[in-house]
Amino acid sequence: MPPATRRNSLVLAAVILAVFIAGLISFSTFSSLGAIASPSSFLARESDGATSSGLAQLSLLPAPIVSHQTLPKPLRAVYMSSWVAGTPEARKKLLGRLEKTNINAIVIDVKDSSGKIVVKLNAPALAKYESFDTHVSDIVAFVAELHQKGYYVIGHISVFQDNYLTRRRPDLAIQRLDTGQIWEDKKGLAWLDPSSREVWAYAVAVAKEAYVAGFDELNFDYVRFPSDGELSQMRFPYYNAQEKTKSEVIEEFFSYLSVQTRDIGVPISANLFGMTTTNTDDLGIGQILEKATPYFDFICPMVYPSHYPANFQGIKKPALNPYAIVKISMASGVKRLNAQGLPAEKLRPWLQDFNLGATYTASMVKAQIKAVNDVGLDSWLVWDPTNRYTISAYQK
Repeated sequence: MPPATRRNSLVLAAVILAVFIAGLISFSTFSSLGAIASPSSFLARESDGATSSGLAQLSLLPAPIVSHQTLPKPLRAVYMSSWVAGTPEARKKLLGRLEKTNINAIVIDVKDSSGKIVVKLNAPALAKYESFDTHVSDIVAFVAELHQKGYYVIGHISVFQDNYLTRRRPDLAIQRLDTGQIWEDKKGLAWLDPSSREVWAYAVAVAKEAYVAGFDELNFDYVRFPSDGELSQMRFPYYNAQEKTKSEVIEEFFSYLSVQTRDIGVPISANLFGMTTTNTDDLGIGQILEKATPYFDFICPMVYPSHYPANFQGIKKPALNPYAIVKISMASGVKRLNAQGLPAEKLRPWLQDFNLGATYTASMVKAQIKAVNDVGLDSWLVWDPTNRYTISAYQK
């Protein structure tokens, strides 16, 4: 080979090597910063005993490069349904209404109470469950838009109430003792067995893919046993009441969530029945406040006044007394967290802005917020399934 040709070949080889090394350094840097996330790296490890379902088997696909918002303090959130989030005009209208309010966070369904995953996720590990019913096809772009507007975005994930996967995989569902068919609650909804490790791994896989899509926090709902329906007719394929109590099973699941999401550093929160702050038993659903607080960044008691029984704490009609209900409930919660040596700020209640038991006005919503403030807390979330919201209650 002539000297000139040899020199040109060496120069070309050096350039190729330099580009290759630069690419490795770039990838390493982005990965360490969390800017590039591979879905496969976020699944449960087989050594954790949660991959018997095959969840860990997936191919590497390009993951979106996303950013995450810092947790606002105080946090003031509203829920946005996937139907609104997936309809450009509807979400634009709601965001327009929120512009002059003190709302700084949005909660959006990722997996709703129907059991369907309603946002588009790059999730080959979940494909075999065929549970996608994508209402929000541009979720990565929409979350980025919300971030631009200054909103912290929380992904809402329903866990054990799942009217879809129970039908597709009845082996994971609570069944009827008398017929062996799928058990249903009063609303005709089916539930997954809270003891199933495959169900646990499924919930974590959904959560981690949601984080990859840009959600800043993961909020878990329906993390309990059923509360209504023919409870005596329930037969569980995995849960054994002779071996563990319901609250022990739910606490184990909470611990599992905490461990399995720790590697990505995402804040996690759990929705509990409002009465978990005042009751010391498990309410028949496996939820005990002290068995949840160690495992989550935030506990979100659903202290909707309309959901409390008549004559609760001597209050004849709880729905008509929002201040008293919320103050009693949250004051009790604060006291119990203090007794655990935990910061009361872990408590971040869901408040009511929907009509049930009473027509909820701005003053009734404000009364709940005042009750939260009066027990020394300042963060809250508001629920209205219709997303109409009493905007005057949230004026700056």
